[in-house]
Amino acid sequence: MPIPPPPTAWDFGLDRIPRGEDLVGIGADLEVATLYEAYTVGLFPMGVGEHGAAPIGWWSPDPRGILRVGDLHVSRSLRKSLARFELRVDTVFDEVVAACAAPDRDGRWITQDVASAYSALHEAGWAHSVETWRAGRLVGGLYGVAIGGLFAGESMFHAERDASKVALVGLHELLAADADPRRLIDVQWQTPHLATLGVTEVSREAYLDLLETALTAPLPAPWA
Repeated sequence: MPIPPPPTAWDFGLDRIPRGEDLVGIGADLEVATLYEAYTVGLFPMGVGEHGAAPIGWWSPDPRGILRVGDLHVSRSLRKSLARFELRVDTVFDEVVAACAAPDRDGRWITQDVASAYSALHEAGWAHSVETWRAGRLVGGLYGVAIGGLFAGESMFHAERDASKVALVGLHELLAADADPRRLIDVQWQTPHLATLGVTEVSREAYLDLLETALTAPLPAPWA
C-alpha cells in the first residue's frame, strides 16, 4: 500500500474560482506531495507556456470529462481488436510517458520536468501505466494517477490501430473488477472521440462531489 505524502505547503482551494474557468492557478511545484494533494482536490498540472513550458498551470476543467465505471462503450470492432494485444500494467511506465510525449503528438506539453515528476509519483506508488503489447513490442498505452477509487488519466498513445483504446478497456476492467460504484475515471476534457467510448461531461461542482466519493473507495487490488 503506497503511503500518502505529507501535506504540501501550497493552497489549492477552489472556492473562489469562477464557473467555466479551466485554468485556476499558476506556480507551485511538481513535488510528489504537491501532485498528490492537487489530484485529491480536483486539479492537475500543465504548463501554460509554448509547448507546455513553464510556468506550471493548475487546471480544473468546467465542465469535466469523466468515464463512470460501467459506462464504457466497446464496439464490435474494438472487441475483435482485444484478441490481438496483450495487456500489462506498470512494466514500462517511463516508456509509456515518453511515447505520450513524442514531439509529433499533442503530448508535447509533457516536458522533461513533467515526465520526471510523474516518474517520481510512480515510484511512490501513485502513478501507473496500462500498456498494450503485441509480438513483444509496446504499441500503445496510457498513464495516470490512482488515489482511492479515482484514476485520473493523463495521456495515452498508440503505434497501432486501437492499441490505446485496448489500454482503456484494460484500465476499465481493472477498476470494475470489484464492482465498486464509487470508482471514477477522470479524462479531464471530453472529446468527440472519447464521447464515442462513453465519456460524459459534468460541472466542476458535480465532479468534486464524485471525486469526494471516489476517494473513499480503496485502491484497486493490483495497486494496493
